[in-house]
Amino acid sequence: MRKIAVGIISALVGGAMLVSGAGAASADRTDTQLRIRDITPNPVVVKAGAETTAYFNIGASSDVKKVELSVAPEEGVHTLRTKDIRDLEGWRFAIGFNENDPAGKWKATAVAFDSAGKEIAKDSAFFAVDVQKGKAETRISRFTADPYKVRKGKSIYFSGRLQVDDEGWEGVRGERVNVYYRANGSSGWKWVASAKTKWGGKFYAKTRAFKSGTFRAVYNGDDELAGATSRTDYVRVYGYGWRR
Repeated sequence: MRKIAVGIISALVGGAMLVSGAGAASADRTDTQLRIRDITPNPVVVKAGAETTAYFNIGASSDVKKVELSVAPEEGVHTLRTKDIRDLEGWRFAIGFNENDPAGKWKATAVAFDSAGKEIAKDSAFFAVDVQKGKAETRISRFTADPYKVRKGKSIYFSGRLQVDDEGWEGVRGERVNVYYRANGSSGWKWVASAKTKWGGKFYAKTRAFKSGTFRAVYNGDDELAGATSRTDYVRVYGYGWRR
């Protein structure tokens, strides 16, 4: 049965239309037809730690004996060639996408060959890949509460650095870090100070000394960054003459 392309598909992709390339077929034979008729799903949504399969439906005339498909990001930084693509029945192809693939606009290219192996037609279409990666890991490093021994009523100073793992630990600027305190003999933590991170992820805060105890810094995270808790630091408080 002849496989005839039924039309040209279009879909909105990142503000641009997904259009099967008009006039892309070669003119070696006037009845040769090749069209990328459908890409499903579009956009291809990939969740963290999972793989999403996209299906490519190609329409071709009866003189087409072989079809090869390749896909690549529009910027061309990464290509999935034919060997990475599952060839299904009836000029249908399946490709798996994961979180390691670049997000954004991609281009699919179909090439048709005749019985002699000669290229007789080509078509292309665009689609989108939306990679929904998990939250980036963070840490609070170099947290300290100084001085290690202080008179009651005097100031205790806190410092540390909030960092994110982005192919290496880097400082995070403009995020809120809270400092909590647990007094000797207590099982609960109480908030005592907050600070916004500055250049390099550094933060500074202070509170008044009340009773010997342990301090730690906590970052609650946001939509993109995971939360983090620092190591604890102990401060000994001595003397009298100050009331909270």
